[in-house]
Amino acid sequence: MSAAIASLVSYGSDSDSENESESNTGAEKVEQVDPDATAHLKPLQSGHTMSLAVLNSAPEVAVKEAVETGSHLDPSLKEVTFNPTYDTMFAPEFGPVNPFKTQQMAAPRNMLSGYAEPAHVNDFMFEQQRRTFSTYGYALDPSVDTHHASSNSYIGAVDEAEKNKGLTVFESGHKKTEKRKKVKGGDAGEIDNFLGPWAKYVDERDMAKPSEEEQKELDEIMAKRQKKGRNEEENPAEEKTILHVKDMYDYQGRSYLHVPQDVGINLRSVDVPDKCYLPKKQIHVWSGHTKGVSAIRLFPNSGHLLLSCSMDCKIKLWEVYNERRCIRTFIGHSKAVRDICFNNSGTQFLSAAYDRYLKLWDSETGQCISRFTNRKVPYCVKFNPDEDKQNLFVAGMSDKKIVQWDIRTGEVVQEYDRHLGAVNTITFVDENRRFVSTSDDKSLRVWEWDIPVDFKYIAEPSMHSMPAVTLSPNGKWLACQSMDNQILIFGAQNRFRLNKKKVFKGHMVAGYACQVDFSPDMSYVVSGDADGKLNIWDWKTTKLYHRIKAHDKVCISALWHPHETSKVITCGWDGQIKLWD
Repeated sequence: MSAAIASLVSYGSDSDSENESESNTGAEKVEQVDPDATAHLKPLQSGHTMSLAVLNSAPEVAVKEAVETGSHLDPSLKEVTFNPTYDTMFAPEFGPVNPFKTQQMAAPRNMLSGYAEPAHVNDFMFEQQRRTFSTYGYALDPSVDTHHASSNSYIGAVDEAEKNKGLTVFESGHKKTEKRKKVKGGDAGEIDNFLGPWAKYVDERDMAKPSEEEQKELDEIMAKRQKKGRNEEENPAEEKTILHVKDMYDYQGRSYLHVPQDVGINLRSVDVPDKCYLPKKQIHVWSGHTKGVSAIRLFPNSGHLLLSCSMDCKIKLWEVYNERRCIRTFIGHSKAVRDICFNNSGTQFLSAAYDRYLKLWDSETGQCISRFTNRKVPYCVKFNPDEDKQNLFVAGMSDKKIVQWDIRTGEVVQEYDRHLGAVNTITFVDENRRFVSTSDDKSLRVWEWDIPVDFKYIAEPSMHSMPAVTLSPNGKWLACQSMDNQILIFGAQNRFRLNKKKVFKGHMVAGYACQVDFSPDMSYVVSGDADGKLNIWDWKTTKLYHRIKAHDKVCISALWHPHETSKVITCGWDGQIKLWD
């Protein structure tokens, strides 16, 4: 600063000529300089002396007095070089202070809604007073010194505060409930007899334990149940049989199980017909069941006998050829019979009924050989088709399990427990090394024999329950009756893939387990439906070829005779079994 001032020289002249020459020189210098650069210089002339204004490059700084007194702050400023007070920041832009400012407006404010005094209350103290106020209606007045508590120290229900002596919810809670005593050994102090943190209290009443009267009633009910259960187990429905033909044996001593030789075709042959044809008319009706027929099975290999089970709790054996008589009735179930299955030779068969029993019968004598139960309803039953495993059978149960029994010991030897719903069907595939099961869980599972873990699980979101499954005569395909009114075809070898090109539609089966079957030459697929109709499709084109009104009620099963070109047997819930040709 001193150097800048020293450089600005004021001088006088002894002679006018010198002054004029000097001033002219200075004027010429000034004219040559950029006027903008010298605009801040304000030359002052007074007589013989000329002085230049001081250039101050430092910013203006408010003095302490100006800050304290709250000097006016220009609203157009973008920067402030000091810390102004609240009043200075919010002072009116023009004119005097607002004359209409109320007392409330004029009060000091440090928050939007007013002025809050600085105070410290920890969370627990605040929550304690809040809860006390919400429970009892009083709380400590925070603006009063709480060390000298009096009636003025509380806000709200002061009378209640005096009555409770100013106790908070936490204090009063502890005072009212004394610690309950635990039973001996219920405290951690008694380490030898410590019963753990869940030990009961001395006066604790076991709510789960019934009173004496309730216990008496329960004992009576349980005694009745046990008696009823014992009666059912000890005395299952008495088995008996009725022979309907005059002579059980012919003149050569052969029973009705003997395959007839005089029916026009060789029933002993394993060859299938070369060409099958559509059945056109009804040629016989087997009537004898008083209620709906559940299932029908042809005698193995020959098919000269027909076994039927019904909701009238009876099982009947019929002739397919000659006089087509009812040969024998098997009575031994107390509830409807659900499924039946011959062994390979046809000398024995199994029956599964809703009375929770599976019974093994002798086909020739009608005697009940043995009975099996696991107290669950069997929905389907199948002998193992292998010749060396004819003593084993599997049954799909209502408790989601597939149970395997040995008929020699009468014991369960294996349980396949992976389904999530009642098991509806069991079908042996792949030379009887595996079997396929379907269930109410809308899935299809494939099992290796005697291995209780499914190695293939098929379940798609679009799949429905499939309560009836049939293996094709060539062993390559599984026909599954789906509950969305169509028959689906799965490959029965290796991958069990759904054949999307083979879907048979056009019938109504939703809600009914209508059994499907194939013609022996694989030309046709047959199935009953809910309307009592027999439906016949072409295997290659999946076209619905023929539809016959077969029964008054549901047509639950249809079987194509394995040695005949056009004979189909149907059964329905009208109690009748019909033969079509």
